[in-house]
Amino acid sequence: MTQVTDIFRQYKVCVLIPTYNNAQTLDQVLQGVLAYTDQVIVVNDGATDTTPDILAGYPQIAVVHFVQNRGKGYALRQGFEKAVAMGYDYAITIDSDGQHYPDDLPVFLEALEKNPEAIMIGARNMEQSSVPRKSSFGNKFSNFWFRVETGIVMEDTQSGYRLYPVQKLSKLSFITRKYEFEIEVLVRGAWAGLDVIQVPVRVFYPEKEKRISHFRPFRDFTRISILNTFLVTIAFLYIKPRDLFRRLKKKISGRSSMISSTFPARPIL
Repeated sequence: MTQVTDIFRQYKVCVLIPTYNNAQTLDQVLQGVLAYTDQVIVVNDGATDTTPDILAGYPQIAVVHFVQNRGKGYALRQGFEKAVAMGYDYAITIDSDGQHYPDDLPVFLEALEKNPEAIMIGARNMEQSSVPRKSSFGNKFSNFWFRVETGIVMEDTQSGYRLYPVQKLSKLSFITRKYEFEIEVLVRGAWAGLDVIQVPVRVFYPEKEKRISHFRPFRDFTRISILNTFLVTIAFLYIKPRDLFRRLKKKISGRSSMISSTFPARPIL
């Protein structure tokens, strides 16, 4: 574990945990993460359960507290700002509901050495029997629109287990504050020239009666649909024409360079 801890420090990576009323699993998640690094930021998004008491037992981690619930997107954005202010270059986000395995943290670090400017998505196996049907459908829906907006094919654009280059993202602007932020940040990151890649991770879905989810299907799905409509409009009216112009310009520039090297200018006598 010492080697993994050293890599966290070497690459200035922290683990960012947004949480809202997940007291049943938060302690377990924290213990799992702290086995790898103490570079941890927790954003308490206005929890009304015993979350503050649990966090008080971990003085070695940084904590951002909100009095009222603001939404996962807002919690992540504030967590990014905190990470940048603390001098981190990267943040690995992990949910506090126990679905993600802290043992997969090294997977991101291994990929980081080869992809220092990429957003990494921890791609889950969405075909396993324990995956809720609504999660599988929502993921396919999200993957489709992400491809339309960016041209990039991804298997799991809804996974919250990710690595973000927070210093790079600090230069971008975002408009969303709820669950849809996790879509917006991928699209805007891709538009800004960041690679978006995926690494394999495991996922745990407990029995239906034990699952804790704050996702509100109708309201949040509506928000996501509105965001995708907005992003698709920008993609077709600005991003795709911009990228086409850049490719043509690069192609013309390349031909000009080839002609210049083939027919060098004659000296003036």
